[in-house]
Amino acid sequence: MTGDNEVRPSVLVAEGPVLLELHPDGVAHIRLNRPDASNGLDITLLKALHEVVMQVHGDGRVRAVLLTGEGRNFCAGGDVHTFLSKGAALPDYIRVATSYLQIVASLLMRLNAPVVAAVHGFAAGGGGLGLVCSSDLVVAGESARFLAGATRVAMVPDAGVSVTLTQLVGLRKAMEILMLNPVISAAQALEMGLINRVVPDDQLGDEALALTRQLAAGAPAALAGTKRLLWSGLGLGVEACMPEENRTQAQLAGMSDALEGLAAVIEKRAPRFLGR
Repeated sequence: MTGDNEVRPSVLVAEGPVLLELHPDGVAHIRLNRPDASNGLDITLLKALHEVVMQVHGDGRVRAVLLTGEGRNFCAGGDVHTFLSKGAALPDYIRVATSYLQIVASLLMRLNAPVVAAVHGFAAGGGGLGLVCSSDLVVAGESARFLAGATRVAMVPDAGVSVTLTQLVGLRKAMEILMLNPVISAAQALEMGLINRVVPDDQLGDEALALTRQLAAGAPAALAGTKRLLWSGLGLGVEACMPEENRTQAQLAGMSDALEGLAAVIEKRAPRFLGR
C-alpha cells in the first residue's frame, strides 16, 4: 500500500489482536489481527478494538480511518469456539462481549473522522456485518461475502444491526437477511445498498486506501459535521435498541438452542433446535 518513495506510516500499536498505524496524511489504519480465527471476536479482541478506537478518537492528527482484517477474512463474527467453551457461563460472557461490541459500533459512528471498511473474505455475524453497518463507507473485493448468522446459532443481531441494516437495505430485505441468513455476494451487497463499491480482489487494499486518503484530504470539520448529521437521523434509534439487543442476546445464550447452534456451526451440520 506504500510506494518506494512514500513515507512509511507510524506504528502506534505493533502487536496484539488489533493493530494501529498512522499515515503522514492523517489516515489511521486499524487492523483486526486474529487471522487464525478469521478475526473472530472474543472479549480480548473486543477490548483491544475498543482501546484502539478510543486512541484514534483522541488523536487530533487522524483525518480518516481505514478498517481491515488480517488473513483470509475481514471478520467472521463472534468466536464460536470460545462461546461454546463457556457452557453455562455463556450468558455472562455474551453480555460483556456484546457490550464491548456495541460501544465500538457507537464509537465508529460518532468518530469525527470518516471510517472506511475494506472487506475481503467473509464479513459475518455481529462482528463482521456489524462493523460493516457501523462504517461510513464500505469497499469490498469481488469475492467478499456477507452473512448475518445470528439466528443460525439461536441468537439475535447485535452491534445495532437491527436498526442500521434496516436503514441501509430496507425492512423487508433486512428481515430476509437476518432471519434466513443467506450468503450475500459482493455484487448483491452493492445492489442492495449494503456497501459502496466492489473492486477486483487484488486491488482492494490500494482502492480502499485511496478512498480513505481522499476523505483525509477533505475539510475535516465539514466532513465531521456531515457525518454527524447523517448518523443522527438514526443514531438515537441505534443506541436505544442496543440495551435490548444485549438483554435478549444474554437471555438466549442461556438456552440449550444457543449451544446447539454453536456446536452445529463448528461441526458443519444442520442444528436441531428444540426451543429451549
